[in-house]
Amino acid sequence: MLDRDTRRTLEPVAVDSGDDESWLTSYLDVLTLLITLFVLLLALTPAGSGEASDAEAKRPPGAVPSFPLATLATGIMPRSDGLQPQFSGLSIPGVNVEQGREGVTLRIDDSLLFASGQAELTAQGRGVIESLVEVLESFDGQISVEGHTDNVPIATARFPSNWELSAARAIAVVRHLESEGLDIYRMRAVGYADTQPMENNTTPEGRAANRRVELILRQQL
Repeated sequence: MLDRDTRRTLEPVAVDSGDDESWLTSYLDVLTLLITLFVLLLALTPAGSGEASDAEAKRPPGAVPSFPLATLATGIMPRSDGLQPQFSGLSIPGVNVEQGREGVTLRIDDSLLFASGQAELTAQGRGVIESLVEVLESFDGQISVEGHTDNVPIATARFPSNWELSAARAIAVVRHLESEGLDIYRMRAVGYADTQPMENNTTPEGRAANRRVELILRQQL
């Protein structure tokens, strides 16, 4: 039997492995932080964002978002500026087309339609209205014909004020549209006199801009 001193001499020397495995602790800490960050990112991602991305990816190049006004029966999408397709290409001198809060507005200078102080459509005026019939027929919503004047007073036997003049002009346009085949039940005539000016009435140019007839086209919901 070996004595105690001999046994101590023959026993293998213990190796301190603490320093060799210290990297493992650091690695686990970093991995834990990465997993925590990944979980937080998943929690912050809005629900359904994947579906929205897929929808965007499937949208054809150049396509525009749907417009609040319902698409017409033709199935053609409105332009990016909101104008209905049949009005976006309309080009008639003196007729301005724009998108407003209530719908598409066709604005016509009164000098194209009526003689000064009168409410009977001139031959030129009838031609202007008739040029709009085709596109108005392709529109299936409501049409509000609205007469506007400047603030210069009028007092005749037929028109005691600008109220009567503006209303009579709107009615004249509605009646002519009806004679051209438009459904009277889709139209209404409104007179605003000088209560809704576009420009300042202190200049001739401003008063001329304020004398107008507007066709407000509202899509049925």
